[in-house]
Amino acid sequence: MNRLEHLARLISYEDWANRELLAVLQVTPQPEALKAFAHVLAAQTLWMDRMAHRPMSVKPWPEWDLAECTRRVEVVRAGWQNFLRGLDVGALDVTISYVTTKGDYFQSKVGDIISHLLFHGAHHRGQACGVLRAAGAQPPTLDFIFAVRDGVLGPSQD
Repeated sequence: MNRLEHLARLISYEDWANRELLAVLQVTPQPEALKAFAHVLAAQTLWMDRMAHRPMSVKPWPEWDLAECTRRVEVVRAGWQNFLRGLDVGALDVTISYVTTKGDYFQSKVGDIISHLLFHGAHHRGQACGVLRAAGAQPPTLDFIFAVRDGVLGPSQD
């Protein structure tokens, strides 16, 4: 499995984890957990916009309700599929220039951005799970190995 295939597999995990959290939020819609989850989806959208050299289409901390988050999970999934289509391993080393929401200018490699989003999503989904647990709800188990064991991602080809 090359680096691009590995990152694509991790993005599939990201989608699975987003859907698992969404399923619990649909039963137990805690506002603070929903806020963290909306931020995960918005960040993925913002970075896809940056990598595609498009203007920002969403705010980093949107006030999305459950219905909008449900819709955005599909938008993000389709966005990743479109983004990854036709990329080769060399594309991960392409450096893009962008301006942050604070107006700061940076350059980053596409592979580093994707890695950032994966860790960023895990962090904020963890926050959402903490809120759910504190509210007495059972948060989803989002560990990568559970997705692997359940066959969600297919077999590893390492």
